[in-house]
Amino acid sequence: MRSIKTKKEYEVLCKRIEELLLVVDNKTSTDDKDFIELDLLSDLVADYEEEHITVTPPTLVEVIKLRMYEMDLNQIKLSDLLGVSKSRVSEYLNGKSEPTLKVARLICKKLNIDAHTVLGVH
Repeated sequence: MRSIKTKKEYEVLCKRIEELLLVVDNKTSTDDKDFIELDLLSDLVADYEEEHITVTPPTLVEVIKLRMYEMDLNQIKLSDLLGVSKSRVSEYLNGKSEPTLKVARLICKKLNIDAHTVLGVH
């Protein structure tokens, strides 16, 4: 089977996949021409991404911000939840300081964030 050779080919195929996703759903038969095309293109794109695109793990700040969004927390609510000042939370979110071990433990428990992420161990 052919593989994607250039970034332009990759971009074109990604756009085509987006178009196919508008017409293919869980009810589409596996022998439908659009389903087959989507399946083949998805494999090509996945192979290209695996070889050419480096996925880095999210930073602690990114994960905290995501969890804040998911839990509908603002900085004030987060500071109350963790028992630290609003300014300290601001420093964490701006990367100006890192949480102490005690606060890191609370982040793991209260925000349900994996300890590996909190401690920066991947």
